Amino acid sequence: MASTTRATIYLDTRLHDALRIKAASTRRSVSEIVSDAVREALREDEEDLSAVSLRAAEPTVSYEELLRQLKADGTI
Repeated sequence: MASTTRATIYLDTRLHDALRIKAASTRRSVSEIVSDAVREALREDEEDLSAVSLRAAEPTVSYEELLRQLKADGTI
């Protein structure tokens, strides 16, 4: 089992109530649910950073140039 660290978080009262109800109805602890949510958020961040890294070499176009192109081709 991975080591754990105790943390204090502050939640909106209604969110905490919903979290406690979810924990009870899924027979999981509040800590498990929060840890899973944090893991998922970090995983999504890693995926986003990977996607940005893959696209870093793509050419860029300024907003002004994009508007000029859209106007030139009749889109706007």
